[in-house]
Amino acid sequence: MTVETLGTSKAHGGTLGVYSHSSTATGTGMTFSVFLPPAAAAQAASGKPLATVIYLSGLTCTHANVTDKGEYRRVCAELGLIFVAPDTSPRGDGVADDPAGAYDFGLGAGFYVDATQAPFAAHYKMWSYIADELPALLAANFPVDPARTGIMGHSMGGHGALTLGLTYPEKFRSLSAFAPIVAPGQVPWGEKALGGYLGADRSLWRAHDAVALIEDGKRPAGDILVDQGEADGFLAEQLRPELLAAACATAGIPLTLRMQPGYDHSYNFISTFMEDHLRWHAARLSS
Repeated sequence: MTVETLGTSKAHGGTLGVYSHSSTATGTGMTFSVFLPPAAAAQAASGKPLATVIYLSGLTCTHANVTDKGEYRRVCAELGLIFVAPDTSPRGDGVADDPAGAYDFGLGAGFYVDATQAPFAAHYKMWSYIADELPALLAANFPVDPARTGIMGHSMGGHGALTLGLTYPEKFRSLSAFAPIVAPGQVPWGEKALGGYLGADRSLWRAHDAVALIEDGKRPAGDILVDQGEADGFLAEQLRPELLAAACATAGIPLTLRMQPGYDHSYNFISTFMEDHLRWHAARLSS
């Protein structure tokens, strides 16, 4: 589980690094960023690992979008949180893409599933990558505490965070999202992606649909925080937060859904509320 350092720089007393490795899950090279707060060096020397938050990005993104625009470093430095940002899909020679070059399927749009349909099944294994390979890689190379790992994400990444958090509450002890796709089986983005990656049998989609997972009995480790901009152009057709609210209410899952007036789907929205989310994760990962 060797990683190659592509570059590091100092920020708020900590270190932001960009790394690559050869993934066994995807069969490709994968790139991710890690912010180590100032406490990391001392904690590593004393054998005391740090709480970690994994952030999953949305459609068209790489690790670089939140790394450059997320405005998380100052608060992570203060809280002693490690922040990890992986890519959204496999990339490289031989990796299949949408034949028409669409932004919502193929490269940059892995949807955090393990594809079963050709030609995507060969490399699109983002579920296994995030659930298993990346946490093991982090534990082998960075001072992370696997017992204190949270997960969060935006849009398609919010979908990934919710489904992974609901499926693996023992791995992801805190869970939040910005403008997530909460019911991909009921909206155009999700229908296209899940159909393309998993096939026409909609019963197989339920394992990657947060609302369906809740209906089928899955529960997170604790409560869930979701922020959603009211001026988000994708709100009514693609995101549908009211479906998550209804499912959580029926299941008795504590959900804080904050509808934010005037905010859209961009990183202006995400960066505004990033500190709230990180403090929320830190409080739940503190023990």
